[in-house]
Amino acid sequence: METQPERNIVNEPDFAYGSYNYADYLTWEIDEMVELIRGKVFRLAAAPRVIHQRISGRIFNTLYNFLEGKPCEVFSAPFDVRLPVASKRNEDIDTVVQPDLCVVCDPEKIDERGCLGAPDLIVEILSPGNNKKDIKLKYEVYEASGVKEYWVIHPDERTLLIYTLTSGSYHSSRLFTLGDKVSSQAVAGFELELDDVFGGL
Repeated sequence: METQPERNIVNEPDFAYGSYNYADYLTWEIDEMVELIRGKVFRLAAAPRVIHQRISGRIFNTLYNFLEGKPCEVFSAPFDVRLPVASKRNEDIDTVVQPDLCVVCDPEKIDERGCLGAPDLIVEILSPGNNKKDIKLKYEVYEASGVKEYWVIHPDERTLLIYTLTSGSYHSSRLFTLGDKVSSQAVAGFELELDDVFGGL
């Protein structure tokens, strides 16, 4: 009786232990989205809440319309952003994130798998359970990777905080909310009325 060749089955890694890289990430066959931050795996929440989707959609549309005909491009999750430190080899990249929104102004960073290198602007909308990851862990890797501007939105409180990279370190804005207009230093000329983002939610 002829034996069947063994199939190369990729088992789900033990996310609680070990350190992984982008080469590992590409082999995983799992049903949920995950992020890799400094070698550690973080599972993403199931589906974002409606308020999260509405805020994301409003900002995406405003950015998309503003950037039409310009070299910068806006992307929404799921979209792999690989943040290399010393080397761009898959085996050496230990951080792969899925920002809610990101703007990339260097077309050389875009390939068929997403973005390789730091976007110019990243927008994260907080969800229950991911505040520590977005505020602390992502803050650290975005700052170290050279993301010029990092926007953190708290949907329930209707607030926006902007971190701007200056001389390698993030500096925080005041807390913006309804009635405020914000502008981006990373995406020249872009302004956003927060009444258009949070109004009616």
